[in-house]
Amino acid sequence: MTQRIAFQGEPGAYSHEACRNARPDMEALPCATFEEAIAAVKNGEAALAMLPVENSTYGRVADIHRLLPQSGLHIIDEAFVRVHISLLAVPGAKIEDIEEAFSHLVLLPQCAGFLTEHGIRGRVSPDNARAAREVAEAGNKAHAALASELAGEIYGLDVLARHIEDHDNNTTRFLIMSPEAQLERRDAPKGMVTSFVFQVRNIPAALYKAMGGFATNGVNMTKLESYMVDGSFTATQFYAEVEGHPEDENVKLALDELGYFTSYLNILGVYPAAQSRHT
Repeated sequence: MTQRIAFQGEPGAYSHEACRNARPDMEALPCATFEEAIAAVKNGEAALAMLPVENSTYGRVADIHRLLPQSGLHIIDEAFVRVHISLLAVPGAKIEDIEEAFSHLVLLPQCAGFLTEHGIRGRVSPDNARAAREVAEAGNKAHAALASELAGEIYGLDVLARHIEDHDNNTTRFLIMSPEAQLERRDAPKGMVTSFVFQVRNIPAALYKAMGGFATNGVNMTKLESYMVDGSFTATQFYAEVEGHPEDENVKLALDELGYFTSYLNILGVYPAAQSRHT
């Protein structure tokens, strides 16, 4: 029986592309929300979940850091998808036929130069893959979608132009989540990454003191982000990532020191750094 990997979005979304690239042997399961993707794993409908956490252009994905600690799932891998945008239209249409192009609000500005050059009006759709589906269903040669080539493949659309984004640096990072933690060391040419969340104790300079252990033990912290817990301005939680494995002596010492200054500490996952992280 083929195992499934759940993602948020419609078939052809960039999250779907991440599933296909990172787990080509698994069946991708589309879900309406992040919560549904997580639930699909927890109830056994899927073995893994593919969740986007940040984009190089737009920053972190809203709400995802709040969901990760509450999910009951563990990070076992990371994946990166270069967001290439294609102009997709019904078979037989040509670029000069296109009057309107539909896509998600965040994708339209990335193709502003191309749209202006060809006199195409951008139109907002709730989802780029949905835009591709609706263009295919409507069958109007004057309409196009801005989406992935995968979406064109799924919905039977022609690719009229490839890689039409204005800047060649838009990348989304995903975390692969599992109900079972994988804390053992694995083959990791680029090293291991440890992700965790914590809350500091209510003492002066607690965050400064908590971070000191990473500096004194030579542990490279690659990410530190704060967010409110339960809508409270006084309850702040931090999401962090460091290079290394918790069994590395320097990482162990740093985490021990962190524990002294925190009221809550939860390791979300230990996983190999992806090659794309360093490119």
